Amino acid sequence: MKLLSFLWNNSVRVGVYTEKGVLDLPSTYMSIYDATESPSFLYDMRSLISSGEPALAMVRELVDKALRSGDIALFRDPNAITWLPPVLNPEKVLCVAVNYRAHGEESQAKPLDRPYFFPKFPNALIGHNQPILKPKVSKQVDWEVELAVIIGRRGKYIDVNKALDHVFGYLILNDVSMRDWQFPSKEPYGMDWIYGKSMDSSTPVGPYIVTKDEIQDPHNLRLTLRVNGNVEQDDNTRNLIFKIPELIHWASQGVTLKPGDYISTGTPSGVGFPKGKFLRGGDVVEAEVEKIGTLRNTVIEE
Repeated sequence: MKLLSFLWNNSVRVGVYTEKGVLDLPSTYMSIYDATESPSFLYDMRSLISSGEPALAMVRELVDKALRSGDIALFRDPNAITWLPPVLNPEKVLCVAVNYRAHGEESQAKPLDRPYFFPKFPNALIGHNQPILKPKVSKQVDWEVELAVIIGRRGKYIDVNKALDHVFGYLILNDVSMRDWQFPSKEPYGMDWIYGKSMDSSTPVGPYIVTKDEIQDPHNLRLTLRVNGNVEQDDNTRNLIFKIPELIHWASQGVTLKPGDYISTGTPSGVGFPKGKFLRGGDVVEAEVEKIGTLRNTVIEE
């Protein structure tokens, strides 16, 4: 399934992206079962994920009944909704630096013997078709297409061989970076991963979560990023240095991973700063991952 969060009539709700449109799950539940209320987890993705397989089974049944009903009123036009980050309120957003060798070479950074994680905060998250705000304090706003994982099961000190059991699904993350804040100088303490990575609206995610049963091998997916239609990044997740089980293992050392947490897997080569190219107001950024879809956002000047 392709699960998303969206805004409809000033209400946040969970939906399923289908060929007929976006299935509005709360409305579908009340229509199918002639109910006056729907379960609370149909309004909050994190709650749905935390509710486990019984909740997912109910959603699958709803989707099947809705598709067979022929009731087009249950489906929303994807262009008429406000797309939100699939998980609006994660406890953690963890990204990893230099996880493709070619990106390490272009940025003159050596890959490490274990993943280097940095956080992004919920204020940075935006959904599909929502604007990337180019902050007035930065002149070097860059792009980074990445495959990201949504955690489905709580865990700590997770064994590499069992790590994929903790995955709920996959989505696209664009790790927009303010390079003049991330690397303000070459002096000691000359890197700032907080302001360089977590300014408002600097992390488009989505457009939806593809549940893990639909992606047999997350380590063989093509990633591309286009700015105004021009391809800037093009690679494959087979070239990840640390694979997803290793990332989950290391991310859970001393830290409890919880349902709804994001773990992004790093970006390939082709980012802007080695080429002296940065985002400007009006630019259209399209981050695409094979078998997931395309995450599209337009840049606006603050």
